[in-house]
Amino acid sequence: MIKFFLMVNKQGQTRLSKYYEHVDMNKRTLLETEVIKTCLSRSSEQCSFIEYKDFKLVYRQYAALFIVVGVNDTENEMAIYEFIHNFVEVLDAYFSRVSELDVSFFNSDLQGMGGQL
Repeated sequence: MIKFFLMVNKQGQTRLSKYYEHVDMNKRTLLETEVIKTCLSRSSEQCSFIEYKDFKLVYRQYAALFIVVGVNDTENEMAIYEFIHNFVEVLDAYFSRVSELDVSFFNSDLQGMGGQL
């Protein structure tokens, strides 16, 4: 099960976040900071699946954007990895070559695509 979905830039700024479980705002900020730091510190040769606390992180980099998905331990990492790619393909079709600016300025459109993210 997906716990959260984050889209961040290389500077560590969150551009899009969606939580599928309730997380207090204070804890959310701390969680995002730790998750982003963990993913950004890894090299491109390292695996895109990370065991983190009581869940797994699956992330993928597209140009200056990182997409990070937090899932429970029983979730299939490869399925989530492909889900990320499919999500980016939809964004590319919707925005015709999606960029960080598109994500920043059209955040409400992203939240509404297909009913929900």
